[in-house]
Amino acid sequence: MTDLTGKIALITGASSGIGEATARHLSNAGVKVALAARRKDKLDALVQEIEASGGSALAIEADVTDMTVCQAAVEQVINKWGKLDILVNNAGVMLIGPVAELPVENWERMIKLNELGLLYMTRSSLNELKKTDGHIVNISSVAGRTTGQGSAVYNMTKWGVNAFTEALRKELVDEKSGVRTTLIEPGAVATELQSHNTPETQDKLKARFGDIKILEADDIAAGIMYAVSQPNHVNVNEILIRPTQQPL
Repeated sequence: MTDLTGKIALITGASSGIGEATARHLSNAGVKVALAARRKDKLDALVQEIEASGGSALAIEADVTDMTVCQAAVEQVINKWGKLDILVNNAGVMLIGPVAELPVENWERMIKLNELGLLYMTRSSLNELKKTDGHIVNISSVAGRTTGQGSAVYNMTKWGVNAFTEALRKELVDEKSGVRTTLIEPGAVATELQSHNTPETQDKLKARFGDIKILEADDIAAGIMYAVSQPNHVNVNEILIRPTQQPL
């Protein structure tokens, strides 16, 4: 495993869940972490925690659905630490419901955050990552490879993330770039993701997974750590992580 001490990481959606857990894991490995999300109070609390443990962190209030905000976030990282080694595109939302019933505003929110936000941050970071033979980690979902009733639009956004990540990998190889890409596809995880849905939908999700032990955010963070700590000649392209008892 490669020593990550002194690396610089930018993590989106870092105010909770997988992003928050990933920030802790990376910091514990000696990485300086820039934490991007809309909830600045949550970010500030996490920065204080990391710094109290001897780490280095930066809170960046950011809505990644705005390209100029993404560019500014990357500039903040470069201005503070001089480089960028790892980008974790974690920000996302899951809004479940039949196509005929789910509000169009929910479609738009998922497309803007799950797809455009990831694209904007990737584009904003790419030149800096090429300078360091960096690493892009895109958080997708098992919903990016299996479909389900009531999740058609969410499926569409995550299949898009999967396709984009692999196509980008091929572009970077053709350019003889040293930038690596990793796609992480979590199954059911105990995060805030489900809480953005209606109470009725949340009850259905609980009923679907109520009998199994679902994953924790730390389980996904461990997968991310495995990918980014490989030597430069090893590119872990894809990691699918399901609870042992999750059937689909």
